[in-house]
Amino acid sequence: MDNELAPSFAPFIGMSGIAFAMIFGSIGAAYGTAKAGIGIAGVGQYRPDLIMKSLIPVVMSGILAVYALVISVLIAGSMRPPPEATYSLYAGFLHMAAGLSVGLTGMAAGYAIGIVGDMGVRAYMRQSRIFVGMVLILIFAEVLGLYGLIVALILNTRSNG
Repeated sequence: MDNELAPSFAPFIGMSGIAFAMIFGSIGAAYGTAKAGIGIAGVGQYRPDLIMKSLIPVVMSGILAVYALVISVLIAGSMRPPPEATYSLYAGFLHMAAGLSVGLTGMAAGYAIGIVGDMGVRAYMRQSRIFVGMVLILIFAEVLGLYGLIVALILNTRSNG
């Protein structure tokens, strides 16, 4: 075992990728859910019949946390205790980059989904024709998190081979 390739702190850097993914991804999902939920509560006071269709931003925000969970599980699954295998510094930094990739894009997407969801459902209450446009904007906001997931999957694949 070469100490330069597998220092004892390398797993800490890899574990930070798990933490970054879950912390930032969950912040994005929570913000999107809360912000869109405020709009849905406002719509529910005047038009309770629109609540089910207005839940789309909340569901999309929750998906962001799933992206973070997937990467966190993949990173954790590729780590082994020191007696079984060595963990290189390269793998640690790749895992940290994967966690940051999915976490920060999830946070950005959650922020966008929350703002669009809040104003979108309020506008939908007043004018039903806005619904398709709102959903398209939400999809474009959600795809930011999906891009982060794709990059994180590629980075995680590089660390194993």
